[in-house]
Amino acid sequence: MARRQTNVFSLAFLDAMTCGFGAVILFFMIINANIDQRREVILDDLAAEVNRMELKVLTGRKNLVQLKQDLADLIEQWAVLRGLKQEMVTEIQLTESEFSNMTATTESQEEAIERLRSELEQLQAETERLSAASITPDRAGNRIRSFTGDGNRQYLTGLRMGGERVVILVDASSSMLDRTIVNIIRRRNMPVEQQIASRKWQQVINTVDWLTTQIQPGTQFQIFAYNDTAWPLIEGSDGQWLRVTDGSQLEEAVQALREMPPNGPTSLAAAFAALRPLDPKPDNIYLLADGLPTVGETLPVRAGVTGRERMGHFNRAVRDLPFNVPVNIILYAMEGDPQAAPAYWWLALKTGGSMMAPSEDWP
Repeated sequence: MARRQTNVFSLAFLDAMTCGFGAVILFFMIINANIDQRREVILDDLAAEVNRMELKVLTGRKNLVQLKQDLADLIEQWAVLRGLKQEMVTEIQLTESEFSNMTATTESQEEAIERLRSELEQLQAETERLSAASITPDRAGNRIRSFTGDGNRQYLTGLRMGGERVVILVDASSSMLDRTIVNIIRRRNMPVEQQIASRKWQQVINTVDWLTTQIQPGTQFQIFAYNDTAWPLIEGSDGQWLRVTDGSQLEEAVQALREMPPNGPTSLAAAFAALRPLDPKPDNIYLLADGLPTVGETLPVRAGVTGRERMGHFNRAVRDLPFNVPVNIILYAMEGDPQAAPAYWWLALKTGGSMMAPSEDWP
């Protein structure tokens, strides 16, 4: 009997192989589908993380801008505090200096008192000499100009109109409108005619008129008005000496003053600066003022002025005065300026001049 030959690649084997291969393919497709799903999940997670980080970056940038602004504000505040600190240090130093001056030794104070007594005796002797040498009716006929006062009053002024070169400085600022601050503000808003007619300003004009009658023929002179600037009352004579001849120029100066309303702030530095071009320098200065200056060499950037600032303007202006020239002060004292009288008294003593505070009906 013949044996059947076995074939390994029978139909059953091929079926098994095909089923196995199909199962592998199916398994691979299942795994691949899961991989795609996991990849989408991971990508979504990464996109969310990116968005979260972008939000953090934007928030950080906003915070950085705010921090920069806060830093700039802090730097500005620091600069302001530093300036305030410097001002406080300066104020403390000034206070210490003033305290040191106020607490000077008794011996120095006694020496100052003794020196003032000696100067007072000298002034009294000079007053007696001037009184003895006052102008008699016979000598009055030699005057170029005359001044007629109200009534027949005579005053002991202590002013001496002497020297070969005489300068008169007239304060023409708004404060010359009255002796009180309230009335100054009220008159400042009035018409020009009423400003000129104010009692205090008319007294100043009459004082200048009286001073010009005391100038001897042949004397060189100059008359300046000043507020925050200074100008000669005789037009075109800035920086020049004028000589007294027939008295017409003196009359012209007084007339210019009569037509001028007082206005503006007060700068003593401007008044003394007007003396610099005069050559040779004056040998007698007459200063008509009513208080300490309110501005210095330049106009201030803010409104208002303190007493200490006014005293500083005064001290700086005095440094520009010509050396060894007497300054004679006629002070029309006003309210709210208690430092003016001692300051001008000191200036008169220092320069060898004189000072007077006239009554309201002088001259």
